[in-house]
Amino acid sequence: MIYIKALITGASSGIGLDIAKYLASKKYELILVARNKEKLEKIQESLPTKVTIIVADLSIEQKVKELYVLTKKENIDILVNNAGYGDFGYFTDTDLNKEINMINTNIKAVHILTKAFLKDMEAKNFGYILNVASSAAFQPGPLMSTYYATKSYVYQLSEALYYEEKKKKKNVQVSVLCPGPVDTNFNNVAGVKFGVKPLKSSYVAKYAIDKMFKKKMLIIPGFGMRMSKFFSRFVSDKFMLRLVHKIQKKKVK
Repeated sequence: MIYIKALITGASSGIGLDIAKYLASKKYELILVARNKEKLEKIQESLPTKVTIIVADLSIEQKVKELYVLTKKENIDILVNNAGYGDFGYFTDTDLNKEINMINTNIKAVHILTKAFLKDMEAKNFGYILNVASSAAFQPGPLMSTYYATKSYVYQLSEALYYEEKKKKKNVQVSVLCPGPVDTNFNNVAGVKFGVKPLKSSYVAKYAIDKMFKKKMLIIPGFGMRMSKFFSRFVSDKFMLRLVHKIQKKKVK
């Protein structure tokens, strides 16, 4: 039997947790990373597969590098960069320290882990990387400007790496997940509420993993969000700015 091992960051709730549950149902071995030890321990006990937990704050660069050192010999086949969060408000009103930590988590941690594990996967000519971005990646986001910008970075980086691996003829898949609103703890952290009905996290997780295994580059769950992405190319940047700002204002709790 071939054992496949997956490392998932931000695995204590939301999409990360549901991805862990879905991969566990396939009997893949898991390494789950998050800040909340108690939640990770409960998840470890509940899943029907071998689960290793690592408590780490990925907003700290040294902790990200330590995570790789701890796991580089584990022969990781699937990396899911899911850890991340947002914030809400005018740029001049939001907290700088929270934004720097957000940039470190949403961008720097993703960049470091992707580079490190991608090299390992290239060496063995096998592997999957799923970077979790957002539909926010497709346009600037007034009132959530830093969050939108971080997800744009993840989206652009992931698509470039997908193409590089194809040009190298490597059997390594890089995919990027860009969901719209999802029913997770994101709202509580960001301090907002959704203006439209969110997708279920379990649905998004299964959809994302299934498409990743089918070697899809850009993964957008939900027909409505895929249509939104398609039609956005036909309107001006200024129109999108007005539209996004209007939508964001409705998120105020």
